[in-house]
Amino acid sequence: MSHTSPASYLVWSIMSVILFAFLVFHMWSFDRFRCLRWSSSGTFKRVMTYSYLLAVPLIVTYALGFAIIKYRQGFIAAGGVAIPKPYPLWPDSARSAIFPLMLTFAFAWSLEMITHLEELCFWFFVVKSTEPQDWFRSAYFRIWIVGSCAAIVYMPVVTVLARRDPLVCEAHTFLGGSAGSLTLTLAFTPILWAFPNFLAGLKAAGVDSATIVRLTKFHELNMIRVLFRFVFLVPLFILGVDGVRPHKHINESMVWTDFLTMIFAVGCCISSALTLVIFFPRSVEDEIAARDAAREKRRSRAYSHSLAPSNGRRTSSLTAAQEWDMPITASEAAHMNATAEYPASPGTAFDLEQQQQQQYAGQQRPYNFLPSIDEHTAEAELDGSAFISSPQMAYKEGHYDRARDVNMQDMASVGSASASGSMRKIYLHRRPSGVNPLVHNFRSPIDLGEG
Repeated sequence: MSHTSPASYLVWSIMSVILFAFLVFHMWSFDRFRCLRWSSSGTFKRVMTYSYLLAVPLIVTYALGFAIIKYRQGFIAAGGVAIPKPYPLWPDSARSAIFPLMLTFAFAWSLEMITHLEELCFWFFVVKSTEPQDWFRSAYFRIWIVGSCAAIVYMPVVTVLARRDPLVCEAHTFLGGSAGSLTLTLAFTPILWAFPNFLAGLKAAGVDSATIVRLTKFHELNMIRVLFRFVFLVPLFILGVDGVRPHKHINESMVWTDFLTMIFAVGCCISSALTLVIFFPRSVEDEIAARDAAREKRRSRAYSHSLAPSNGRRTSSLTAAQEWDMPITASEAAHMNATAEYPASPGTAFDLEQQQQQQYAGQQRPYNFLPSIDEHTAEAELDGSAFISSPQMAYKEGHYDRARDVNMQDMASVGSASASGSMRKIYLHRRPSGVNPLVHNFRSPIDLGEG
């Protein structure tokens, strides 16, 4: 506090503001802030989302508040050198802001510990459990609940009890928070050590490559994040231990306090940014596909509007996809054979529908059209591990939602089907035995269904 220079809090403020800007950009790109709606998810995901997102602005408030105070107070000359003005020489308005800012930092750290504990318990649950289990009924989930309640009470109480002396309050807050978070980080290292063997076991069990790639990506991000969590926690642990000692060696040196504070700021912001990427993983491929699909839908709708006045056989409110669901009369079939009124660009979904209309013009529409099934699919059907699912179907087994496991690449590789004139997606999936179904449907440590 008074023994650190204004530049150290300025660096901390810059890093935290960059983190907040990245948070806003990432959440907008992720789903346009829809995940922040109260009704968008279950209780568990809401708690994890809001606890993490509230921690970032609290850290920004703490860093900016002390940066403003430090620059306003400046330096004084002592022993022939310039040192930051000690807090007893600050005006009353500045001294009265010390405790609220420290309490803000304590609450932010409590929320960080909730996040770290949830990730620790979740990854232990994934690595250790091989049989179908429910996360919300596991012992790891109960450990997270008890630990989270302790963290949200523990940190503010430490700050409140030591509030009489600001330097002692700062030292105990740094020491208490860094000790708890450092314990969680050290407990996370066995997961990093065991994860390669866990991935090898999934490959041997026949888990699909997309799941292996997804878990490998999370493993690499976790390794980088744990490294920066050590960069974040070790400096504050050193400052906290030195602060509670009778004779302070490090806190009396502006060089060491500034260095450790700046290193802490870098580690804190980078590890928090990686946590955001892990909690809300973006798929650029799916985002581009969704934008292209929306653009094609608007194009098809505009084209159907432009066709309505010329042929008069459909109202302008119907799209080409809706027309395909309607029965074709003999006159319409003859009209489609005689004229080419649907100049859609090659390779689009609209063009595919027009080709199918022309192919079945004047004929009875097929009840079902199945894509070709290779020998692997046939084998999966024989052993009963394959199933057919549509995007609208929500077939769940416990908290394992098979419908959510359907992605665009899977559907494109299998093909499309037509049943009673409407397009359906077919997805065939093999579930290896001895593997927790949560692995197949895993997207994020907080996206685990209702709870």
